[in-house]
Amino acid sequence: MERFSRTIALLGEHNFEKLKKANVIVFGVGGVGGYVAEGLARCGVGNIAVVDKDVVSLSNINRQIIALSSSVGRKKTELIKERIMDINPNCKVTVFDMFYLPENADAINFRDYSYVVDAVDTVSAKLDIATKCSNLGIPVISCMGTANHMDSASFRIADVYDTDVCPLARVMRRECKKRNIPKGKVKVLFSTEQPHKVFADDEGRLAPCSTVFCPAIAGLLIADNVIKSLIR
Repeated sequence: MERFSRTIALLGEHNFEKLKKANVIVFGVGGVGGYVAEGLARCGVGNIAVVDKDVVSLSNINRQIIALSSSVGRKKTELIKERIMDINPNCKVTVFDMFYLPENADAINFRDYSYVVDAVDTVSAKLDIATKCSNLGIPVISCMGTANHMDSASFRIADVYDTDVCPLARVMRRECKKRNIPKGKVKVLFSTEQPHKVFADDEGRLAPCSTVFCPAIAGLLIADNVIKSLIR
């Protein structure tokens, strides 16, 4: 397959077959999750599921791979599916048009997936995903967020219990411990940089802020970690 010839030459046919058979689900396909899906698709992962209910807004254009002037108002899941299929027409893409929460978790059968990526913003959803994956023995990596960061070289991937600095990782450590999630079950991407203070907008709000670099690099680091785990 010519479109993946350079990947096959690096990884080998045997490993590429593993990727073709893999089934990865990405929760949240905005800033970080969109680049995760991009990386998975360009490595030839054969089955990708995406979970999101949001639509593209103008404020997404500065950092999200699917956000363009022409895509404002369209569903992010539809856009990422089109993009994946344009990269690899043989990829099976499953769309869940929903914001994942513990209340609607039964809509997704986690046992169907060989790897789970959490790129959502809601802490209750992140903890529910982590708990389910831990209980079922499914590998998972959770993004601790890239907002209010500028040092794209500060991202690390580690066990949730081996993190520091990151405020969200601190919450996840505490809550995972409460849920008796053992060490070695939940990997996270986090930043060792202290979050920057941001400027208020015209209405005095302090919205999470980012340029393109941190979400893109974080998403591709996660995709890289997933790919290496799948062929290990």
